[in-house]
Amino acid sequence: MRIVIAGGHGQIARRLERLLSARGYEVAGIIRDPAQGDDLREAGAEPVLCDLESASVEHVAGILQGADAAVFAAGAGPGSGIERKDSVDRAAAVLFSDAAERARVRRFLIISSMGADPYHEGDDVFDFYLRAKGEADEHVRTRLGLEWTILRPGSLTDDPGGGLVRLEAQTGPGAVSREDVAAVLAELLETPATAGLTLELVSGSIPIPVAVKDVAGN
Repeated sequence: MRIVIAGGHGQIARRLERLLSARGYEVAGIIRDPAQGDDLREAGAEPVLCDLESASVEHVAGILQGADAAVFAAGAGPGSGIERKDSVDRAAAVLFSDAAERARVRRFLIISSMGADPYHEGDDVFDFYLRAKGEADEHVRTRLGLEWTILRPGSLTDDPGGGLVRLEAQTGPGAVSREDVAAVLAELLETPATAGLTLELVSGSIPIPVAVKDVAGN
């Protein structure tokens, strides 16, 4: 299985690349800075240069050609302003999902955010971020050619992953380690029965494989 990850140098993405590579998958990570290539190779992923803020749908679809799954893990990041919340967290996600559908990539995962809502009110940068994420999620849901799953983690930490989570349609607020988010994504990729679900994720008491099987109805 070939899996292409947008935002390939992100903290969650590199953890996911290591997990998937260790499971024997062919992994590619989209980056825009060639200096990040060695980090991806160290994680077991092939670096692919592409700026999702300026690329065309056709170009990204070419990158995705032949992939079995795509993961949108890109983000404008802390300290970015309103413009990049729109160009990365919304527009790049829309572009990537459209390209995946055009390339006939069936399985599609997107890392969203707890509280994402296209109608969220407020004028702070974080309010714009939640609207951007919400608009991206809404667009992904309209892609009939994709078997999509939307993952909405709570507050992210760099704590070691404990492998125990709460994964439900609504969990309420909470925190979760980036390591556990990556592990959940890996399980979701291998569980196509989670297609069509929007899931919130926080630390909890259920082992990750069990939590994913539970939401899949297995």
